[in-house]
Amino acid sequence: MNIQWYPGHMTKAKRAMKEDIKLIDLIIELVDARVPYSSRNPDIDELGRQKARLVLLNKADLASDKGNDAWVSCFASQGIQAVKVDSRSRASLKQIQGAVQEACREKLERNRKRGILNRPVRAMVVGIPNVGKSTFINSYAGKASAKTGNKPGVTKGNQWIRLNKTLELLDTPGILWPRFESQEVGLHLAFIGSINDQILDREDLAIELIRLLSREYPLVLTGRYGEEVRGGTDIPQAAAALENIARVRGCVAKGNEYDRKKAAGLLLDDYRSGKLGRLTLEFPGQEL
Repeated sequence: MNIQWYPGHMTKAKRAMKEDIKLIDLIIELVDARVPYSSRNPDIDELGRQKARLVLLNKADLASDKGNDAWVSCFASQGIQAVKVDSRSRASLKQIQGAVQEACREKLERNRKRGILNRPVRAMVVGIPNVGKSTFINSYAGKASAKTGNKPGVTKGNQWIRLNKTLELLDTPGILWPRFESQEVGLHLAFIGSINDQILDREDLAIELIRLLSREYPLVLTGRYGEEVRGGTDIPQAAAALENIARVRGCVAKGNEYDRKKAAGLLLDDYRSGKLGRLTLEFPGQEL
């Protein structure tokens, strides 16, 4: 599969981000804990070179503990603080305020020495589409401050949200970058739903997911769908596994044929929602 997706509004959003970055103290970057490498926009490093940084490993409840801990350590080795969160759970966000203060410690200390004591930290929330930025802001603020949706690209323009006396957040649209350096990166983003499904062949995508799961988590498919769905790392084996999922789950099309497209949607939804288990697809140091 050759996956690229860069709609026109992302160019406009990137220009707006360049302007707004002058106004902020901190960049809070959300990445998907299952694919932290693929879900980091390389443009953010360039845009935020002189700014304090905080990475939130969002959807950490869908990734393995081993993977989450490895990525926290990896970011720490780069001098970037990373925090594991589930943006749907307010309890997991209690650590954010302390992390913000720690990330901005030098800036706050400079302000204190200059007698500036009550100025809130202004943070820009960034990330790729469908990584959970708006859900994070809404959960953290305790109200529906930012629009949310389960389709990538719901947030169209920048909006400020004042959370309290110490922190203001700038919500931004999810933006990708013009060309993925690796097709594996594109696949991983498609698996988690950050690429618009309407431009993809979901059947081909499901076959690629079966191949990856068969290689990295060989017991997952049988655990979810039964012994008949054994998967395989080559395309014919994976295609047969997809047909078996259709048969086991009663996905039938006209003419009594098995509906592989419907089975593909079921598999992708099961992965994205965590019904296949807590599956990290990338680890630090892994070649993509």
